[in-house]
Amino acid sequence: MSHTRHTGICFLVCYVLWLLEVIVYSVSAPAHGCLSVCHLTRLPSSHSVYFYECLQYLMEAKKAQQSLESTYKQLDSSKKRFEREWREAERAAQYAEKTDQDINATKADVEKAKQQAHMRAHVAEECKNDYAAQLQKYNKEQNQFYFNDMPLIFNKLQDLDERRVRKLAQGYILFSDTEKHVMPIIGKCLEGITKAGTNVNERNDSMVVIEQSKSGFERPGDLEFEDYSQGINRASSDSSLGTPKGPMDLLGKNRSKNFWLFSKRSKPAVTEDFAHLPPEQRRKRLQQKLEEICKELQKEVDQSEALGKMKDVYEKNPQMGDPASLASQISQTTQNIERLRGELNKYEENLFRFISRSPDGAHSDESTPDPSQAIYAEFDDDFEDEELTAPIGKCTAMYNFPGASEGTIAMQEGEVLAVVEEDKGDGWTRVRRNNGDEGYIPTSYVTISLNE
Repeated sequence: MSHTRHTGICFLVCYVLWLLEVIVYSVSAPAHGCLSVCHLTRLPSSHSVYFYECLQYLMEAKKAQQSLESTYKQLDSSKKRFEREWREAERAAQYAEKTDQDINATKADVEKAKQQAHMRAHVAEECKNDYAAQLQKYNKEQNQFYFNDMPLIFNKLQDLDERRVRKLAQGYILFSDTEKHVMPIIGKCLEGITKAGTNVNERNDSMVVIEQSKSGFERPGDLEFEDYSQGINRASSDSSLGTPKGPMDLLGKNRSKNFWLFSKRSKPAVTEDFAHLPPEQRRKRLQQKLEEICKELQKEVDQSEALGKMKDVYEKNPQMGDPASLASQISQTTQNIERLRGELNKYEENLFRFISRSPDGAHSDESTPDPSQAIYAEFDDDFEDEELTAPIGKCTAMYNFPGASEGTIAMQEGEVLAVVEEDKGDGWTRVRRNNGDEGYIPTSYVTISLNE
């Protein structure tokens, strides 16, 4: 029995050591950060296969050991029964002999004692035979367990562990080869990082940030001196019906609102025309919005043309498709084009108003009731006073432009015009026709090619 327990402990120790090795490998394997992901995913799956195969072998060993322990319990039970029955048989034999020698005992008592002794001896003999059979059975199973079953299971475990170690070694070799192939790529990446760090120009970067964050606000002027004593004299000389105003009342009335850069201010509500942004940022956002709408409009126009061509093909070749199936798509594309053109005109008007109201515009709000018409008032004077300048390039119109505002010029899609003045950042380009008509058009409406 002690040998069986020793074998079970050996099983347990081997199993625990194997599990510890698997856990250590599972923890250490992800440390190879540059290794291929596919290899990392293969190894855990292989280890799971080995793990379940090992469990299967251990379950076989446990089953064999339980069978041997069960046989031993039967042997021990038969042994104890044989020992108990044999003692009872000895006592019965001694009692029969004693009864036979007793002169006072009757013949019936002697016969009964002899029969009892004979019966006990027969039972003891049966228990002896059962004990001998159980002992023979246990010895046979014990030899089978230690000389056949356990060596076979140990050989299987040894083969399993050897295959696992071989797989692990192949994995390390594969990891090493992968690292060798990855190292040049990592070296190039590091060289690129070094080159990028060397080429950093902090001055240019800061200027880019400044340009992106430029507000366009004018610097505040000097504050004027306010003589509150004169205000007090005037207030005291007013009609007696009025309440005289003190210096603090006048101070609250004339106090100016300063713009502090780093003070906490409530966030303004976002508006569609970006009026909540500083002037410079607002101009950039309006121009950016116009460019986005133009790109979307061009995309819808291209899709409309493609649908029109497809419809023509279907009409000429009915077997290729039904032209009526494109009606919904054509209608939706037309609606999108009209919507985008409406948004484009709206944002153009917003840009007109912004430029006319800005300090660099031609007129202020007080002298210009309609900013969209007054914004180019100075351009007409320039056209009349200046001589015709030589063109610096050509442009081709991508969209129709009505040129309804003063200072602009109308154009049709596909029309070629001469570029007289480049866009100065306000989203408008000055062009001229062959007949001498000049005006401004949206830069995003044309494709420009300048002379070299």
